[in-house]
Amino acid sequence: MSRKRTENDTESGSGTATPVDRFGFLKQEHASKARTTTTASSTNHDREERKVRKWRKMIGVGGSDWKHYVRRKPNVVKRRIRKGIPDCLRGLVWQLISGSRDLLLMNPGVYEQLVIYETSASELDIIRDISRTFPSHVFFQKRHGPGQRSLYNVLKAYSVYDRDVGYVQGMGFIAGLLLLYMSEEDAFWLLVALLKGAVHAPMEGLYHAGLPLVQQYLFQLESLVKELIPKLGEHFTQEMINPSMYASQWFITVFSYSFPFPLALRIWDVFLSEGVKIVFKVGLALLKYCQDELVKLPFEKLIHALKTFPEDAMNPDTLLPLAYPIKVSRRLEELKVEYEKTIAKPVQP
Repeated sequence: MSRKRTENDTESGSGTATPVDRFGFLKQEHASKARTTTTASSTNHDREERKVRKWRKMIGVGGSDWKHYVRRKPNVVKRRIRKGIPDCLRGLVWQLISGSRDLLLMNPGVYEQLVIYETSASELDIIRDISRTFPSHVFFQKRHGPGQRSLYNVLKAYSVYDRDVGYVQGMGFIAGLLLLYMSEEDAFWLLVALLKGAVHAPMEGLYHAGLPLVQQYLFQLESLVKELIPKLGEHFTQEMINPSMYASQWFITVFSYSFPFPLALRIWDVFLSEGVKIVFKVGLALLKYCQDELVKLPFEKLIHALKTFPEDAMNPDTLLPLAYPIKVSRRLEELKVEYEKTIAKPVQP
């Protein structure tokens, strides 16, 4: 179930056209209109149709063939995911690759119980933050509308399901992104799959008190920047720039907070399939792509530039092919051990 609108949709009840992009976000007034020839548009449509047919054959009806295909042709699946999941199938495929579909089937009625019959200590915090989540998307714009109600329900349910984590503001962008592609219950179980680690390492440490996993990731990123982009790493050191000044949201929201939506979706396709290493790869590729400009900037301008990257750097077809070849897995493991030895406080007996 998708909450996107076409560019010709209008805001219900307003009587005036609300220009939105193909994902349902309000268009900026200064945005230029796309000028695509009929031939090019037709070619793109045909290409997308062929892509959808390939994916439908791969996953089967309702995902029935997915596990079998993944076992037989894992490299084909990986390559196709990296090229981008068709938007019309994205919600279903995300559930399949995250393991959330299995969680849903194993826990019938649990979500309804959490939403209807349980209370959460985080309810007021969730209500306060609801309007800050994708405020320019038509699904979440209306106060107490269906989008905001669904987002509240998912976040409240999770805060009850895992009272140790409860609710942290960044979770709203992840839940909001999921709700654009699936039902409340499906979004809830995908959130559970991510935070509890159904397929990849658990994300819940991103939201525990003190954000311990964020601190680890920032330590790892800083080391990788110094090793793989030494010129920029040295400039960051001279200007006293550390990753907490620009990269925390990269990890907490997996780029869904500040990155252009088409790029965020492509990253999420790979993130759900390959894990958090894609966040490091994309971050490093972005910094490397922009380093010639970044190394010229003093502190104040550098901080601004690290939060407002140029449009060409945010093109998925430009950035992602630069990110995929970056090797980080082994070094991330080594840096994790180093972090635990030198930074993390020992656990009190």
